[in-house]
Amino acid sequence: MNMGFPGCLLLPAGHPLGRSSAACAGAGKTKIPILLVWLWASMTGFPMADAGIPELTQLRLVNSLNRCAGRVEVLHNNQWGTVCHDNWDLTEARVVCRQLGCGTALLAPRGARFGRGSDHIWLDDLNCAGTEAALSECNALPWGENDCNHGEDAGVVCSDSGISELAQVRLANGSKHCAGRVEVLHNQQWGTVCDDGWDLQDAGVVCRQLGCGTALSAPGGARFGRGSDPQWLDEVNCAGTEAALSDCRARPWGERDCTHGEDAGVVCSDKAQLRLVNGPSHCAGRVEVLHNQQWGTVCDDSWDLTDAQVVCRHLGCGTALSAPAWAHFGQGSDHIWLDEVNCAGTETALSNCWARPWGENDCTHGEDAGVVCSDAGISEVAQLRLVNSRSRCAGRVEVLHNQQWGTVCDDGWDLQDAGVVCRQLGCGTALSAPRGARFGQGSDRIWLNKVNCAGTEGALSDCRIWLGGKNNCNHGEDAGVVCSDSDISEPAQIRLVNSRSRCAGRVEVLHNQQWGTVCDDSWDLQDAGVVCRQLGCGTALSAPGGARFGRGSDRIWLDDVNCTGTEAALSDCRVQSWGESDCTHGEAASVVCSDAGISEVAQIRLANGPNHCAGRVEVLHNQQWGTVCDYSWDLQVCRQLGCGTALSAPGGAQFGRGSDRIWLADVNCRGTEVALSDCRARPWGDSNCTHGEDASVVCTDVRLVGGPHRCAGRVEVRLDGRWGTVCDDGWDLGDVAVVCRQLGCGKAMEALSRKVFGPGNELDPVLMMDVQCQGTEAALGSCSYMDPGDFCQHDEDAGARCKAADVGVSSSSSATGIPPRSPGTGVPAAGFALPDVRLVGGPHRCAGRVEVRLDGRWGTVCDDGWDLSDVAVVCRQLGCGPAMEALSGKVFGPGPKSEPVLMLNVQCQGTEAALGNCSYMDPGDLCQHDEDAGARCQDVRLVDGPHRCAGRVEVRLDGRWGTVCDDGWDISDVAVVCRQLGCGPAMEALSGKGFRPGVKSDPVLMRNVQCQGTEAALGSCPNTDPGDLCQHDKDAGARCKEPFALRLADGPGKCSGRLEVRYDGLWGTVCDNDWSDTNAQVVCRELRCGQAKPLAPKLQDWPRFRQGTGKIWLDNIRCKGTEETLQNCAHHFWGYHNCTHQKDISVICQDN
Repeated sequence: MNMGFPGCLLLPAGHPLGRSSAACAGAGKTKIPILLVWLWASMTGFPMADAGIPELTQLRLVNSLNRCAGRVEVLHNNQWGTVCHDNWDLTEARVVCRQLGCGTALLAPRGARFGRGSDHIWLDDLNCAGTEAALSECNALPWGENDCNHGEDAGVVCSDSGISELAQVRLANGSKHCAGRVEVLHNQQWGTVCDDGWDLQDAGVVCRQLGCGTALSAPGGARFGRGSDPQWLDEVNCAGTEAALSDCRARPWGERDCTHGEDAGVVCSDKAQLRLVNGPSHCAGRVEVLHNQQWGTVCDDSWDLTDAQVVCRHLGCGTALSAPAWAHFGQGSDHIWLDEVNCAGTETALSNCWARPWGENDCTHGEDAGVVCSDAGISEVAQLRLVNSRSRCAGRVEVLHNQQWGTVCDDGWDLQDAGVVCRQLGCGTALSAPRGARFGQGSDRIWLNKVNCAGTEGALSDCRIWLGGKNNCNHGEDAGVVCSDSDISEPAQIRLVNSRSRCAGRVEVLHNQQWGTVCDDSWDLQDAGVVCRQLGCGTALSAPGGARFGRGSDRIWLDDVNCTGTEAALSDCRVQSWGESDCTHGEAASVVCSDAGISEVAQIRLANGPNHCAGRVEVLHNQQWGTVCDYSWDLQVCRQLGCGTALSAPGGAQFGRGSDRIWLADVNCRGTEVALSDCRARPWGDSNCTHGEDASVVCTDVRLVGGPHRCAGRVEVRLDGRWGTVCDDGWDLGDVAVVCRQLGCGKAMEALSRKVFGPGNELDPVLMMDVQCQGTEAALGSCSYMDPGDFCQHDEDAGARCKAADVGVSSSSSATGIPPRSPGTGVPAAGFALPDVRLVGGPHRCAGRVEVRLDGRWGTVCDDGWDLSDVAVVCRQLGCGPAMEALSGKVFGPGPKSEPVLMLNVQCQGTEAALGNCSYMDPGDLCQHDEDAGARCQDVRLVDGPHRCAGRVEVRLDGRWGTVCDDGWDISDVAVVCRQLGCGPAMEALSGKGFRPGVKSDPVLMRNVQCQGTEAALGSCPNTDPGDLCQHDKDAGARCKEPFALRLADGPGKCSGRLEVRYDGLWGTVCDNDWSDTNAQVVCRELRCGQAKPLAPKLQDWPRFRQGTGKIWLDNIRCKGTEETLQNCAHHFWGYHNCTHQKDISVICQDN
């Protein structure tokens, strides 16, 4: 599908002439370029109308005063038609404005803002990346295929339209929201409109803008009272077709000759009436709306507290307490008028929210939505109890329905649901949400299944549920709850054995009167933390696996333990069934708690090197020193020895062969361990290595920063655990020679002084003065020097320049199969601020295409092997907070053709200080810019909430985290946070420390945040410095829909079927481009379905389970195989693809 616009010709990608966009800026200047193109085509025989270019499609904006604003229309089959607003946003609008030469996009209005079209609806489900030169390059459904009506026609407002903004408008001081004094927002201040020239045509524009039907009257003379602020508009003259009052002709803002006795008013018809029925009061009940003179219900698909809030505000019933679904207030009998309602929360009426067209739905009256408002006087809806425990605040959950008690199935049961139960019973907060009939099996009905609480409901019956006894559960799945007021500390017995302290050792649990071990699959510090808390042993220091405290001999009771960290007992964590595992006792999990009195588990040293920070790695075990095998060896030791950062990890007995035991092999560190002995490894002494494979480490306590490459810069050293600079007094080439040798950077070239590479950080000390090296020393710390005291400041920081080319800083090899660059011998890649890195082409500085600077030139990174660990390093290096997403395939646009691709197969552990610390290959000619890697980092986060998409809002400014003041905090601000975090739609804007106040030592960084809701990042919204006006008792909070989930659909069981992921609250499929066995393994592991069955040799022969419908969320997924979840694998941006549902991938796991 290739489209142009009046007088413009768009050529396909790869055409020798390229796109003639330069000739399309003005209709009057395009005839000659087009004629030349067609003449060229006729002479050369280029196929201008073949399958590559089915037609030259024109584009226009209509029904506005300007060609750069209006309803979007495209020409197809010689007939103009509209574009449906499904998925329509500022990204698509940006492409339209660029194509028309109208500047940048200001707005992407939906809902036929510029009037309804009358012909075909040609395009639907458009999905642009934002970098396209024409709308035709975006993905869309086939021509004419849509599920829309003209009430959903898309519009655009471009910067060259002369429309600066569609100003907000409101009606004040009226008896209902659709009548009152007209007020507009300008320069952040509300003001009135003078009634000079004010008539029914002007009033009609206001009513349309507010979604209040038609204008009944346009009273002047301050009929609804006098305003007190500025009079912003005078002599308004609307044609009646404008989308907003600010589009009408008027005198300049603030210029008038009126008084507030002439304030204009409006009375609208308020066509969308609303009521709550079948409840105890007019403020609680089933939601019904009036349409075509007939009342009908609202379907509960996507219905939530935000939608309910709009209803309560509209009815004047206070705030929303709950949004019950499943016909909580009885089933309606007439039309189901609305479905998939999605409110931002700021609308004045339900009819202003987005929804499917009137009467279009896939619901029954069993899904009628309800609302309970604060003025309804309802405290709880259904009775509830906890049974079969010694406390009323812990036990099996039972609810009363139809005068009969019954249980709750544990499908989807979690701490958020348990929190609602504890709150309803007045039992404090939830400690755990045990599943699997922890408090015994019930014997009556199973009333509830698939409970899904937001966590803010007043009663369990307000949560979204499967009600009525119909379920696929048995009483072995009865849900339980332990609340904080229960005084129950130990639901299951646990112990740590085979150590000198009860707070350290091999983990054992008691089940069926028999002790057994826990397998170390997925075992981590979070799981260990639950053990330490349960035993009253403080916090977890480490979570060693590999039978660190000896092998057990009895049953292996638990495997694949996955704790959130908040559980009261290990048995409350999500695990496989008791006794079900694929482990041996060589994989027994262990824990070391802070109260164990064990400061380190194993001593370590570096032997046979030039100093104590370089040499052969040796560990002490059973009172005997031994070596470490270099198989799977990487960097971990330097931090434990206090030797700074790792420069290289050579194998092959580089520092000589050891002569004693080989204690460790297959060492696999995550990078967060306190000591090498905490890393996963084979059992002590179990190896198939020789001393010719002894592992070594070269650590560095010197670095060069702020220079053009890693071998030139300001000299910094590490003494007594802290980094600092060197004073240039007495600094000479002999001193530089030692630094260059220590860093493996060739010979000394220059000794520099007077902060040539910039002064050091003010917080860092000056640590050395009058350094006196002979030039032959192995390390700078071996040279004599003085303590500078107060004699030197950072304006005297010393620098050094070494001959970097001697060690291959530049990359010249382009042969296939070249070995990776790594922090190994000869090519050290230490993170000394090199290479430089930046993110470009994204919505803010912490998201975009990854570019690095090597040898003085910028270039991109190939996405082969690119994953979240690599992104974590980039984000840390840029000071951009945690990694959010690893993106591939030029999501943020391809790099400039003039720039090279500089890195391939980047392999970071995730703990490196800079991308240059990671191993990588020279890409040569293997990668082009269509494989440029991207990254998205997090400079906003939600903390102390029930999941990552709810909590106290914290932002990162100037390298520090802090909170946001709740002054002015609203749902539009939350919408930006939710989008930035990749969460679902905004649910709730919370204030007044709704999620516990921030840490006292953290600042309050923002106040009066004013987002429109469309910004890419919270930092893009206007805000003020709070100074001393806000404390942590006013910390703002946010709640978004948790977006990501995974399932296999339309298969014979949960472990095979079409792969679907949930994002932004919607399920969608995954395209099979780049799909591999490794990707399938990650899916099966995440679903706990065992191993994936191998793919067919030809992917088209792979079994498929019916085509999906709706969104295609992911494409070009590339997993390494170690990811815990599919969303951590590299992939295209969400919703960005070139697929149809014929390419939906399926997965078959062996546990099917």
